[in-house]
Amino acid sequence: MNNNYTYFLILCCSLIGPLALSFDKKVGFYKKWKFLLPAIVLPALFYIIWDIFFTAKNVWGFNENYITGIKISNLPVEEVLFFFVVPYCCVFIYECVRCYLPSLKNKLTADTTLKVLAVVLLIAGIIFYKKKYTCYTFIFNAVFIAIIYWKKYYFKGFDALSFLAAYAIILIPFLIVNGFLTAIPVVVYNDAENLGIRIYTIPFEDTFYGMLLILMNIVIYEKLKSSRNI
Repeated sequence: MNNNYTYFLILCCSLIGPLALSFDKKVGFYKKWKFLLPAIVLPALFYIIWDIFFTAKNVWGFNENYITGIKISNLPVEEVLFFFVVPYCCVFIYECVRCYLPSLKNKLTADTTLKVLAVVLLIAGIIFYKKKYTCYTFIFNAVFIAIIYWKKYYFKGFDALSFLAAYAIILIPFLIVNGFLTAIPVVVYNDAENLGIRIYTIPFEDTFYGMLLILMNIVIYEKLKSSRNI
């Protein structure tokens, strides 16, 4: 098989399961696609711009041997699709957690955890300001979490405990997919722009890069769902 389809095939394999299970009667995820689409598109636009900037600045790059060569600006089309495929799979997992574990909600400890995490990430982002991936990823996370609690009434559909529980589960497939992308490697990182700490072959910052993406997806998704119920 042509190696140039590697990234594309990884995305396809990631999507098959969640897409097929979206029609499960208990979860009925397909019924919520009208809320999901804008919840994916808006963060994707932000991430695509961010990705274009970082690729141009050599924070990371892509191995031409494992991509089709079709590009949007300087990004492989597969990288653009990543910001649609991965959020779909992750919000599906989140919705399953909400459906099968309805008691996971309104826990003060979870809110405190997110707030403390925001402070720690903000401080770390400032300390490592010379490392673009570390700095931007940590500070963007901190700022978005601050916005959630600053405008808590507006985002009242968001539940921190459900998000944290879902993200703990999401990390498993997320790290597996990223493991393939970084081990092959499809995506190549410039270690001068990150902490140099790896989870297997995955930069430590990836866990928070993914966390912010999924957090944005879920916050917008819950906002749209709660607005429909008003």
